[in-house]
Amino acid sequence: MKFETDTFYLQQIMTGNVRAYAILVEKHKEMVFSIALKILHNREDAEEIAQDVFVKAYQSLANFKNEAKFSTWLYRIVYNTAISKVRRKKVELSPLDDATINNYSDDTSENQFLLSDDPDRFELLQKALKSLPEDENVIVSLFYQNDSSIEDISSVTGLTVANVKVKLHRIRKKLYTEMQRLMKSLEENEPQPALLKEVIR
Repeated sequence: MKFETDTFYLQQIMTGNVRAYAILVEKHKEMVFSIALKILHNREDAEEIAQDVFVKAYQSLANFKNEAKFSTWLYRIVYNTAISKVRRKKVELSPLDDATINNYSDDTSENQFLLSDDPDRFELLQKALKSLPEDENVIVSLFYQNDSSIEDISSVTGLTVANVKVKLHRIRKKLYTEMQRLMKSLEENEPQPALLKEVIR
């Protein structure tokens, strides 16, 4: 389905066409669910939050100001709602220890490594993403998956632009470090030729 701009649908809603909101929901539901899932790590909770967010957004449309993009405003609602649920449930996080992060290379090399089309490397990236705290997972998803700008991520998360840049830099290094660790672990666990012969026998 080809969508119009968010502004087009918002104008339709303001003139009384409530069906236009259903199209906005269809347009953004995947990203809203994705953000909620990355924070909550539970599909049922994420689906519940996504539904709540679209209800909240509809009820708050009168407060929406065109100074920001509708998508940015909407993603901020899901981010805050999901984070609040995490805090209520007191979910335990297991982020990477900063002490294990090494300065392997600059951001350019890390980006090339992280964005490789190699399927094996992509699988490692998915595993590495699970080691991130939920707020960092959302930031990297917005930046790479949703192509959100630094400014938009700042609006969604409530962080300053400078803080978003710093976090992205640190997240890249965390992911790069974790992927290097996973690759090394796989190499160490690979059967040696002599062992392979024994296995074949």
